Amino acid sequence: MRDKQLFGALGILLLVPIGFAFFSQESFRYPCQDPANWEKPMCQKPLCDVTRTCVEHVFKGQRDPRLGPPPEAQNILAGQQLQQSIPVKECK
Repeated sequence: MRDKQLFGALGILLLVPIGFAFFSQESFRYPCQDPANWEKPMCQKPLCDVTRTCVEHVFKGQRDPRLGPPPEAQNILAGQQLQQSIPVKECK
């Protein structure tokens, strides 16, 4: 009897997260977090600057991580790696 209850409880505990994973939809806390809204007037300054919901504010001054690093940052990083890989002669 207790085994049936245990398996029933285990089944429910497994089905609930799986159900949330399949039936949930992508949602954003702020409308300007959604890349589809970035070009809309509500996400453009000065309107979004008043409510602090501009893309710059929502991501706290950082780019959206889904877009990857900007090309300029890649060039800076590559330059830093080149400088570190060049062997330096020791002074005597």
